[in-house]
Amino acid sequence: MKILIACEESQAVCKEFRKLGHEAYSCDILSCSGGEPQWHIEGDILNWMGKNSFNDYEGWDLMIAHPPCTYLSNAGIGWFNEEKYGDKARERKRLRIEAFEFVMKIANVSIPKIAIENPVGWLNSHWRKPDQIIQPWQFGDEESKRTCLWMKNLPLLIHTKIVNPKIYAYYKRGNKKGKPIYGNDYLKFSEDRGKIRSKTFPGIAKAMAEQWGTL
Repeated sequence: MKILIACEESQAVCKEFRKLGHEAYSCDILSCSGGEPQWHIEGDILNWMGKNSFNDYEGWDLMIAHPPCTYLSNAGIGWFNEEKYGDKARERKRLRIEAFEFVMKIANVSIPKIAIENPVGWLNSHWRKPDQIIQPWQFGDEESKRTCLWMKNLPLLIHTKIVNPKIYAYYKRGNKKGKPIYGNDYLKFSEDRGKIRSKTFPGIAKAMAEQWGTL
C-alpha cells in the first residue's frame, strides 16, 4: 500500500508501516526526528499537494493525519476568553478557524481510506463526533491520553493489550488528594514539549499498521 502520514515529524506511524513492507511517507512542515529523512516530505501538505487541487492525491491508498491541536483541543479553551485576554483571545479564535479549515481540507481529499487524529475539542462540537476514542493503555502503553479518530472506510481499531496507566502525581485540593496526573500532563515546559506530546504512542502506531495495513 502507498500510505501518507500527514503532520507527522516523529515518523512513529510511518516506520511501523515500513516495517510491514508498505510504501509509507511522513509529511510535516518540520524536519523529521525519526531518523529516516528518505521517507519524509518536508513542507505544508496542502502546498505539496497543489493547495486546493487534490488531483495529486491519486495513487495513495491510505492517509493518517495528525493535524496540530494547539487551537482545537479543549485543553487550552480558557485562553479564548475575550473578556480576560482581549486581542490575544480574538487572535486565537482566528487561528482556531484556520486550523479547523485545514482539517476540513485534508478530510475531503480523494484518498480512499482516511483517519484523522486529534484530542477532544473543537472538531467534536463543530464537525462531528469521532468514530472512536482510544487510549494508549488499551494498546500496551502505560499512559493516559484520550485520542479521537475520525475515519473514512476504515474499521475501528481493536484493543491489543489493556494495561493500567501510570500515575505520576496528584492534583491537590486543599489538604486532600485530587485527580491523578498522567504522563503528558506531567511533562515540564520545554522546546520539545509539543513534539513529545504529539508523538503517537508505540502501541497505537503498531496497531494502525497491523490492522489497517492489511485492508
